[in-house]
Amino acid sequence: MKKIGFFSMGLLMLAATLSAAAYAQQFSDWSVPENVGPPVNSAELDAQPFVTKDGLSMYFVRQTGVQDIWVSHRATTDDPWGEPELLPATVNGPTTNEATPFVTVDGHWLYFVSNRAGGVGRNDIWVSWRPNKRVDSGPGGWQAPVNLGRNVNSNQREQAPVLFEDELTGVITLYFNSDRSGNDDIYASTMQPDGSFGPASPVSELNTGSIEQQPTVSRNGREIYFISDRPGSLVGAEGLPSPDIWVSTRSSTLEAWSEPEPATMLNSPFHEGRPSLSFDGSTIYFHSAERVGNVSICCFDIWMATREKLQDSE
Repeated sequence: MKKIGFFSMGLLMLAATLSAAAYAQQFSDWSVPENVGPPVNSAELDAQPFVTKDGLSMYFVRQTGVQDIWVSHRATTDDPWGEPELLPATVNGPTTNEATPFVTVDGHWLYFVSNRAGGVGRNDIWVSWRPNKRVDSGPGGWQAPVNLGRNVNSNQREQAPVLFEDELTGVITLYFNSDRSGNDDIYASTMQPDGSFGPASPVSELNTGSIEQQPTVSRNGREIYFISDRPGSLVGAEGLPSPDIWVSTRSSTLEAWSEPEPATMLNSPFHEGRPSLSFDGSTIYFHSAERVGNVSICCFDIWMATREKLQDSE
């Protein structure tokens, strides 16, 4: 990455401030969450949703013996989700667990987690490329994945990769969580000019001695949602804090994240997981266990909530 001079950095920060003022979106509160319903949710475990930029494909995890990545499509954002399809064997191994899918804005790259052979640790982040962004299987579909290597992966467990592409600075940042320190924390790694990722560092303003995991970042980089059971989370049936959805904000991508707050409207006394924002920020998907209205009788279902854009600040 090129070094930025003091004067250039000052101009960049001014541009960031003006950009934040000109383009910052103000939203209403989140609506009461709704179960996504069949055919996405089933009697099995259905979890870890991610919806593509166009809102027409939902990638998620279903467990039928092992955890695999599935996808459901729809013709328009007003249509119901279609019957889910299992991703090909290039992505899903016959005896391995695949999890937390994320598709880049251009639709050509799938980041996910797997415990397959050839990795660095217990669970690693891998990436697959496809020539045709409309195709999942076959010659134009997802190709054999590549491990992201030791700058990102450790000998422990990595999870929930999400790529943020900063239009202001051109910097591409990979956020994920790892328990390499003995506790689940959120980490960040910057993409290098050659397409590899630099050494990962903990995002200190988001991490505590509690669990922090499964981040999702808004397209403008000024909101990050993640899961934590830190003090302030709802208390579950066993009298312990439940993993809840928390949110942190910042006025520009050049600033640190704010003190996180619980996303109260989204949380329940049960286990919430893997929040995922739509590209326009108006919809959030996540999974929840044992919430009233679940289709699954044992495990997680996928839920969603919406909010309205109120105005553009100027």
